[in-house]
Amino acid sequence: MGLFDFISDVGQKLFTSDADAAEKIKQHIEANNPGIDNLEVGYQDESAFLKGQAKSYEAVEKAILMAGNVKGVANVVNEIQVEEAAPAEAKVEYYVIQKGDTLSLIAKRYYGDPMAYTKIFEANREVIQDPDKIFPGQKIRIPLA
Repeated sequence: MGLFDFISDVGQKLFTSDADAAEKIKQHIEANNPGIDNLEVGYQDESAFLKGQAKSYEAVEKAILMAGNVKGVANVVNEIQVEEAAPAEAKVEYYVIQKGDTLSLIAKRYYGDPMAYTKIFEANREVIQDPDKIFPGQKIRIPLA
């Protein structure tokens, strides 16, 4: 089980009341299909609780980021189980978008090449729908290997 922190007052607004938050977050994750089976989502006091089964650690990371980058979510509690035969976890760093950031600037910082922004975009396709539309406070994955 793991706890991941996010900024609750930024992100995509999916729900208007705590009563429908869990269902809206679940629909959001399933619509982007990161590879989680039997997904269950709970929500209480700005925390999203995720359960289910995943074929890879990458799918778990993506589900956590999709839930955490929703406005009104400050924490994600991960209880998603990963299949035993899943490949080893890839080296990933998490990055919080700052004001003035672009994926190209982030790529230059991490890889020394601004054109490597596509690597970051592909690793976050479920969280970032358009590489030109990122926002301060959004948390993303940076593949290091």
